[in-house]
Amino acid sequence: MLAVFFYVRYSVSNRDVEEVMEERGIQIDYTTLRRWIVKYAALIADEALRIKKTTNRSWCMANL
Repeated sequence: MLAVFFYVRYSVSNRDVEEVMEERGIQIDYTTLRRWIVKYAALIADEALRIKKTTNRSWCMANL
């Protein structure tokens, strides 16, 4: 799940995530990662939207 999180959060390629995981001592093939992304990325996005706090007030930035 950490590898899928890196892919979703930082918008990097499968091979980049593979290298990051390898630096952390986790051997993973980019094709396996791609399968995991297809399976779990939507679930991670749905959960993130579910726990995201809603804002009910409008705001604007004033030019100072």
